[in-house]
Amino acid sequence: MDMNANTNIAMKACIDHCMKCHQVCLRTVLTYCIEVGGDHAAPDHVRLMLNCAEICQASANLQLSGSAFSAKLCGVCSEICEACAVSCEAKDELADCVQACRECTESCKSMAMMSH
Repeated sequence: MDMNANTNIAMKACIDHCMKCHQVCLRTVLTYCIEVGGDHAAPDHVRLMLNCAEICQASANLQLSGSAFSAKLCGVCSEICEACAVSCEAKDELADCVQACRECTESCKSMAMMSH
């Protein structure tokens, strides 16, 4: 395989991780965290989960469109996903979010490093 093929495989995996993280974070915050209330519905936590969902969607969109800015956005996405994973780890019943965020963190970090 040439370098371009490896990049395409990594990008496809990153897009998949971003889409999954977007879906899991959005679904969890809207159908679980807000319903459970308490720490799960704390404004900072809810805001971070919504921010994570949005940045993941944007990151996938930029990668799908072949944007020259996608690697830069992947760097930011990895930071937000990691912060979301940490926030979700502190709550009960959010293991799916933690896993999706950590997978996206690693994928996006790899894509951001490929641009250097």
